Amino acid sequence: MSLADYANFSNYAVASATVVLALSWLAYLAEWGFAREVAPRKELVGAGAPLAPVETNEERSEVAGSIGTSLAGLSWLILLAGVVTRGLAAERVPWGNMYEFACAAILVALTAYLVLVRVWGINWLGPIVTGVGVVVLGLSMLVYVPAGPLVPALHSYWLVIHVAGAMISGAAFLVGAGASALYLIKSRAERLTPEDERAGYLWKLPPSVAIDRIAYRVHAFAFPIWTFAALIAGPIWAQYAWGRYWGWDPKEVWAFVTWVIYAGYLHARVTAGWKGKAAAIIALIGFATFVFNFVGVNIFVPGLHSYAK
Repeated sequence: MSLADYANFSNYAVASATVVLALSWLAYLAEWGFAREVAPRKELVGAGAPLAPVETNEERSEVAGSIGTSLAGLSWLILLAGVVTRGLAAERVPWGNMYEFACAAILVALTAYLVLVRVWGINWLGPIVTGVGVVVLGLSMLVYVPAGPLVPALHSYWLVIHVAGAMISGAAFLVGAGASALYLIKSRAERLTPEDERAGYLWKLPPSVAIDRIAYRVHAFAFPIWTFAALIAGPIWAQYAWGRYWGWDPKEVWAFVTWVIYAGYLHARVTAGWKGKAAAIIALIGFATFVFNFVGVNIFVPGLHSYAK
């Protein structure tokens, strides 16, 4: 295959992965929608006949959830092919601009999600992870650029290290943010909903304390990786590219802001009175700054990282 063939294949693969991921998101939404009843229902088969089980909303919910996870896996496979062929077309690592970073970052996020589905059974985060993936992949077409060589500042192996670390930590931040949001919803419902009214998908989720524990674990995993990517590998790369380790470029400033907020989150976890709700809110603020650093700074704030568009 020629470089143009690889590029065309990559474009079709990314578009196809986006469609499949959208179907996965719809399946997860159907899982939530079907789970209106927790207890199975029965109905009469005929006059005088014994009660026979029928397909309940709960069973439909489980089927829809399984379809959603299967489609997420299929989307991951197609997107992997798209990212790999993008790299072959460009003859370099496929994350040299905003479009490529978006595709590769969602690939890493799906990888983290599917692995944690097997390890911790976090299928309940499916609608959030797939929904974000669809939005990011869809919007990435607005900043699409043809495959080509890197600008001189990116010709360094520190690009691979710095951006790979940012993608891995970002994937964990996404999972942690989703878990933190669901923790806030579930913990409030546990306080306000009487036992006999607890029906629906929300009550198929783990207890809020378990959700909170997962949020903490993924953030604790992501924070040192983000520290290395943003505050160690990034400055080393900056020294190579621009002759200084730190220059308070907008991208650098917001990376540091994100680091400070997540450091505050981890500190809040061990501080009396700041666990639970307060810590979850801090985590969501941290994720918002991470997203702004990726989208807002790249598009709206001029700086030395403008080539990343």
